Amino acid sequence: MTDQPVPELKFPCEFPIKVIGVKHENYQALITAILLRHVPDLALESISTRESNAGKYLSVSARFTAQSRAQVDDLYRELTAHPDVKWVL
Repeated sequence: MTDQPVPELKFPCEFPIKVIGVKHENYQALITAILLRHVPDLALESISTRESNAGKYLSVSARFTAQSRAQVDDLYRELTAHPDVKWVL
């Protein structure tokens, strides 16, 4: 497999994100609050959740129009720094 450069995103663009963490009562609300801090016009109906087969993890997914690289970087930075978040895809 050869190393291929990652294509640069052109903003604004549709951007999918999935945030996975250990399921607890407030996990979805926590992730939604972080998303809304960085994407204030996020449509709540664009957010979906899925529990893992064993029920230990919960993923919160959303699609939004990213306005800039800085917006995406700041969102990823806050999500990955939170102790309840295990993976951000």
